[in-house]
Amino acid sequence: MDFAHVGLFVLAAFAIALSPGPGIFYVAARTLAGGRGEGLASSLGTGLGGLAHIAAGAIGVSALALASAEAFTFLKIAGALYLVWLGIKTMREARTAIDMRPEPTGARRAFREGVVVEALNPKTAAFFLAFLPQFVDPAAGPVWLQFLLLGLISVVLNTAVDFGVVVVASRARSMAVARPSLLRRLRQGAGLGIAGLGLALVFARRPVSI
Repeated sequence: MDFAHVGLFVLAAFAIALSPGPGIFYVAARTLAGGRGEGLASSLGTGLGGLAHIAAGAIGVSALALASAEAFTFLKIAGALYLVWLGIKTMREARTAIDMRPEPTGARRAFREGVVVEALNPKTAAFFLAFLPQFVDPAAGPVWLQFLLLGLISVVLNTAVDFGVVVVASRARSMAVARPSLLRRLRQGAGLGIAGLGLALVFARRPVSI
């Protein structure tokens, strides 16, 4: 792959990464709920979940799953239920927590949950399968390797943008630390936002081009 071709892909992928989407809102919500540590851990978790989709797409698993209406629906419902559960749990913790600081193990949990959230999102797989092949050149080498490399670049860019979102959201949270009632409302709102992402995922449709 020539430099100009890769450069064009980087510009396109970065523009998409900057576009507000479910991933950005999820990371922002986790940061507001648990602080910068949980936000960064969530970003790394969703990044790893995205890499799982890239690997699956490179060997054709994602295409096979998305070609099946039943498999797509299963992933969609599982991911939606998980997000709704996380949202409700976050809201409940906001109401019952006395010390509003994140638990020492919060970042680990946030990382694991980020991986699961992204891995169970069929829309991520659909996006990669629709976007990456446009920049794959069969004459430039193995298609699966190009898919992996382009996917890795895309995930890195998405994670970098998520880190920026974490910084902004953590500053907003820091200003609310001195006001426990406001921080509690922020955490409840974050939980509501996470649950809302799950409900939105229920209405996701299987791409007709897959």
